Amino acid sequence: MDFKNKVVLITGASSGIGRESATAFAKLGADIILVSRTKEKLEQVADELKKFNVTTLVCQCDVSKKDQVKEMSRIVLEKFNSVDILVNNAGFAIYGSVSDLSIDDIESQMETNYFGMVYCTKYFLPSMLDKKSGHIVNVASVAASFGLPGIAPYCASKFAMLGFSEGLKHELKNSGVGITVVSPIMVRTNFFEHPSFEKMPKFSPTSLSSKTVAKAILRAANSQRLEIIVPSLVRAAVWMKNTFPYFINPILGMAFKKQPGSAKKD
Repeated sequence: MDFKNKVVLITGASSGIGRESATAFAKLGADIILVSRTKEKLEQVADELKKFNVTTLVCQCDVSKKDQVKEMSRIVLEKFNSVDILVNNAGFAIYGSVSDLSIDDIESQMETNYFGMVYCTKYFLPSMLDKKSGHIVNVASVAASFGLPGIAPYCASKFAMLGFSEGLKHELKNSGVGITVVSPIMVRTNFFEHPSFEKMPKFSPTSLSSKTVAKAILRAANSQRLEIIVPSLVRAAVWMKNTFPYFINPILGMAFKKQPGSAKKD
C-alpha cells in the first residue's frame, strides 16, 4: 500500500510504539490522527510531525470509555469521512498475582486493551466496508499466545484481541478490508512505568525498540497475514507451545514465576 495521503488513526499515540508509528507513517506521507488520554503529549507529537507536511488531528480520548470513542469517531469521520488504517495500540498491564489484584485492576486492563479495540473497530469499520478498502492493525503481544504468571489479566486481554481478530478476519473475506495482529516480545517503552512493576527488571537484553515494532506495524497495514510476530523467530516458540503444551508450559511457568508485589488499589 502506498501510504501517501492515506488517513491513519493510531490509539495510544502519545508515546512508545504509537508515537514511533505516527512518525513512520507520516514520513511516508500519511495524514495522522493521534488518539490518547493526554492532550499535551499528543500536541507534542503533532508538533514533531509538522516537518513532514502532513495533516494531523489530535483527539483526546480514553478508548476504554465507549462514549468517548463514539464522540472521537464522530469528529474524525466528519473531517475525513473514513480512515484507511486503524492502529489499535493503546494498552497497559498491572503486575501482580490474581489473588492480589483487585477486580478493578483486572477489569481496567480488559476495558482498555480489549474493549477499547472493539469500540474503535465498531465505529470505524462501517466506513471501511462502505468504500471496500482499509486495514485494521491490532497491536497485541506474544502474551496473546502464552499465559504468563504475574500478568494473567494482560494475557487474557491479548488472547481476546487475537481471537476477535481471527474471527473478524473470516468475516471480512472479500470485503476489501483487512486485519492483522502485531505481536511483539518485550518492548522498551514506558509500559513498565506502572508502580506494580517497581521491583521487576525493566527490560531484557532481547527487548525491542519502538522503532522495530513500528516497522512491523507498517508491514501489517499492507499484509494478508493474520498475525506478525516480532521478531519472527519467536513464532517457533509459539508453535512449540501449541504443539507440545505439556512440555513447554511447565518450563514457561518456572521461567516467569516471580513473587509479585501487591498492586491492590484502595
